[in-house]
Amino acid sequence: MTSIRDVGKTISNAVLENVGRAMGQAQERTPLPVDLLESDDAYLAVFDAPGATSSDVQVRLSGRTIDVRVDRFREVYEHFEMVLPGRGLSLDGSVTLPDDAAIEAEGATATLHDNGTLRVEVPKADEAESPDTEDSDTEDEA
Repeated sequence: MTSIRDVGKTISNAVLENVGRAMGQAQERTPLPVDLLESDDAYLAVFDAPGATSSDVQVRLSGRTIDVRVDRFREVYEHFEMVLPGRGLSLDGSVTLPDDAAIEAEGATATLHDNGTLRVEVPKADEAESPDTEDSDTEDEA
């Protein structure tokens, strides 16, 4: 026979699990927070990527947009069982660099730090190496 206490525990566990799933789904729909910084020779995008490891992170530079995807996994903790699955596992974020940005994708770097930040640095192209200048230089040399 099931006691009222067992029924109450079952109901509260089901509610907690549903609330946790909803929280995780909301986190997955919310873009990763990002700061965009600029120096004389580069742009730096700093994303919050808590709980991610380097194998969880994908970074893509497409045109002037930096796209980040984090597919993280939950660790299994011995002697513990999941009560509230509240963290989103698939997280996305992006930032578009300014319209006037001349970007050198070849020298771009992405570094995941222990504190849960992902830093993506994209160098600025030299004025002499911008596509418009290269075309005119090539025509002058020919």
